[in-house]
Amino acid sequence: MQVFKFGGASVKDAAGVINLAAIVRQYANGPLLIVVSAMGKTTNALEALSNAYINQADDVHELFQQVKDAHYRIAHELFGEQHPVMDELENTFVEIDWMLEDEPHDDPDFIYDQLVSIGELLSTRIVNAYLNEAGIKSSWLDVRSYIHTDNTYREGVVDWDKTCTVIQQDIPAFSQQNIVVTQGFLGGTSENFTTTLGREGSDYTASIFASCLQAEAVTIWKDVPGVLNADPKLFADTVKFDELSYNEAIEMTYYGATVIHPKTIKPLLDKQIPLLVKSFAYPQEMGTRVHDVKQVHYQKPVIIVKNNQVLLSVTAKNHSFISEQHLSTLTGLFAAQRIKINVLQISALTISVCFDDSPRFKILLQQLQADFSTRYNEQLQLITLRHYQQDTLSQLISGKAVLLEQLSRSTAQVVVK
Repeated sequence: MQVFKFGGASVKDAAGVINLAAIVRQYANGPLLIVVSAMGKTTNALEALSNAYINQADDVHELFQQVKDAHYRIAHELFGEQHPVMDELENTFVEIDWMLEDEPHDDPDFIYDQLVSIGELLSTRIVNAYLNEAGIKSSWLDVRSYIHTDNTYREGVVDWDKTCTVIQQDIPAFSQQNIVVTQGFLGGTSENFTTTLGREGSDYTASIFASCLQAEAVTIWKDVPGVLNADPKLFADTVKFDELSYNEAIEMTYYGATVIHPKTIKPLLDKQIPLLVKSFAYPQEMGTRVHDVKQVHYQKPVIIVKNNQVLLSVTAKNHSFISEQHLSTLTGLFAAQRIKINVLQISALTISVCFDDSPRFKILLQQLQADFSTRYNEQLQLITLRHYQQDTLSQLISGKAVLLEQLSRSTAQVVVK
């Protein structure tokens, strides 16, 4: 069994879907499960729709129509004016039309998951239809019946026992007959509501299926040639890794490298399933292999840049030394708001925390102010270097105000303005 994941960039238009089919055709003789993300920037568009609906803005239906038009345009380019997939798309749109006519649910995260999830449902309908049109036998599968989660909307926690049981019962026999096409990013609750697994969570979906099926490998098809030492949109002189260890990939994703979703590696490590990151534009090239390799030579440090950061400093109102109890209270409040801490630093009187900005930050701030005095800066940048060199670090922070710096044996992190 092979598991492929195609991201939004690989299916952003009709040409992308045609290219996907050309790649899949080369592997059509063996069992294959394909996980597909929403097309292009559809998730961004649906997030805007979700926000507009929650706020009951005037442009809700206009935003939804733009999503409809984009998908109908791609379908028309692939199939012409008449094809059964048009009815499948329309049926998906109707469900959302009905939802938009009602008053918003009290929980904005619930609304987000029900609306944003249609991106993957639409893209997989189109991809599955085109594969069959191209003579590649495939079947559409609703992932929400297989990946079972709790009710943590926007970041569903997978019930691994239940998920693996149903995947192992159905998928092996299913995949013997046809290639399986399913959605990334989505799960389902016991009440049959849709959840999402966290932004960019389609990689994680592929990893879940691969782990439960003991797959031969997972291949993530990207718009880059593999895992690079830095974002090529920010740095011109990037280098590609031919291979990485599982541990290094976990470290990179933890610090914010976006080429792989952070939760992807652990299930593959547990089952010793290799992960391949390859270019959908140049599928014959080897890309990057993440596996159980003991040593990798790093020509250049890994550079990870995260924007839109907040640096928060808190002190006890009674000016007491920072204790384990203070730290427990702080991290507990962060956990309750589901805000991930990127850097934490402690001094005698202050705890400083850097994290991604979030709508929940203001709620967190109010809760903290009951026990702590607070100061914070917004719109900051966090630069992380793995296997860093001092001259590279100096170049990256040149001309910037450094608000926090933290160095370990192999990793340097600086928060700059």
